[in-house]
Amino acid sequence: MKAALPPKPVKPDKDGPERKCVLTGDKVDRAALIRLVLSPEGEVLADVRAKAPGRGAWIGVDRDALQRALDSGKLKAALFRAFRRRDLTVSADLPEQIERQLERAALDRLGLEARASTIVTGGERIEAAARAGKVALLLHATDAGEDGNRKLDQALRVGSDAEGSGLKGLVIAAPRTILSSALGRENVVHVAVTDPGAARRVGDVIARWHRFIGFGSGERPCETVPQGSIAAAASPGAAATAANEGLTTVHE
Repeated sequence: MKAALPPKPVKPDKDGPERKCVLTGDKVDRAALIRLVLSPEGEVLADVRAKAPGRGAWIGVDRDALQRALDSGKLKAALFRAFRRRDLTVSADLPEQIERQLERAALDRLGLEARASTIVTGGERIEAAARAGKVALLLHATDAGEDGNRKLDQALRVGSDAEGSGLKGLVIAAPRTILSSALGRENVVHVAVTDPGAARRVGDVIARWHRFIGFGSGERPCETVPQGSIAAAASPGAAATAANEGLTTVHE
């Protein structure tokens, strides 16, 4: 009787969820990182949606750290190794490219959810939905008034059975004019996401954008697995607690 052959080693899944930050060496969920690609001419370009073909390199630092790495030459050296070619160029405005793309991705996601009818706008409608426990994620424009924020935050706590807690909505890094344009509606000051799945999608892209630009506080993506993406919840009220607690401190 022949001895059984040992099983062949399983090759790592190239499309798996983790990638290594080329600047820190830490492995993190790729959803928390930013992908860089090369143009045919060898120019390093941002690809925050991770859709461009070809080999990519991943970074997980914020804008300030990226700027320092760019100025010191550390970024270019890391990309030489990642792309295995030395005839590449890194534009001086790469951090700005990434910031613009991250903002666009977040606003586009909000626009998609608006068309899918998973969000509510208007103070009275949001308050009613929040008190009924139907708000999974609450957003405030940067120029929203404190009184309006406070009123809706309280409604969110009531509907989430979280009265007396610090649960509140997330101030997003965009004023009402930008939110209104993204959603195709007039005077959007507050946004309530009513579907937990939609809240998860919106929360992910906003947290990644906020973390990169340093809007708020929170861990860096190359330091830990992101925590602000919205955990699956059994009810919209539970989703609201998970979403808004995580995102208020801007952990992705």
